[in-house]
Amino acid sequence: MIVFSYDKSLDGLLCVIYEAYERKIFPELLIQSGEIPPLFVDQLLEIQTRDKIVSKTWAYLEKKMSKESLNMMQAVWLSEQDDRDWLLYKFIKKAIDTKFTGHTDFGDEVIINIHNLAKKVYKEGYNWKQFVRFKKSKDGIFFAPVYPIYNSLPLAIPHFKDRFSSQSWIIYDLNRNYGFYYDGKVVIEMTLESDNEYFNSDQPNEKLLDSKEILFQESWKKYFQALSIKERINLKLQKQHMPKRYWKYLTEMQ
Repeated sequence: MIVFSYDKSLDGLLCVIYEAYERKIFPELLIQSGEIPPLFVDQLLEIQTRDKIVSKTWAYLEKKMSKESLNMMQAVWLSEQDDRDWLLYKFIKKAIDTKFTGHTDFGDEVIINIHNLAKKVYKEGYNWKQFVRFKKSKDGIFFAPVYPIYNSLPLAIPHFKDRFSSQSWIIYDLNRNYGFYYDGKVVIEMTLESDNEYFNSDQPNEKLLDSKEILFQESWKKYFQALSIKERINLKLQKQHMPKRYWKYLTEMQ
């Protein structure tokens, strides 16, 4: 068995692809650097991630694959599924070795799996565009915690940069303890050193909110309730369009 070990990053995977074709040795298993390989390994290669190789491999793939296929690759990586690297390795190898024209060959198991997994990540990224609710902090920054299943927040950030370009905001992934801060000019990835100070049961700490924020939330709830006609409420249909796991972020549903 031929095993490649690498740093388990997307850039590292691109280097795995490059080294495999450069050496004409193709892995049968990918493992994390430092991980103990299985028994009966014939050859174990440690692949280093190098920026120059990453750029070279990506430029080559841009010629071989459609933009949509490349976007799907990135979405699959954001899924954080355990076998995503092996799935992407097979997908990329297929693109290099065959007359691969895109992502629509649904008779191919690899392409179906790539498509289905990317679709789940896209869907969650799209949902955040609808279900993020900001709360204004005392220092004027609009803050929104989220708890994604997939690492899908990066897919929604360009939307918020365009939609709220004149405001400073933070959208924070509580599941992965990182977020994005927009200062009105650029988006910066950030991490809070002590999230206990900022959150209370996955919601922004009320002590840090603007004095008018609580009043605004109560007004919004009353407005939403006034618009609702109890006799026409259809919870089953509501959950289809607005999955329940997002409700805790929606002021009108609290």
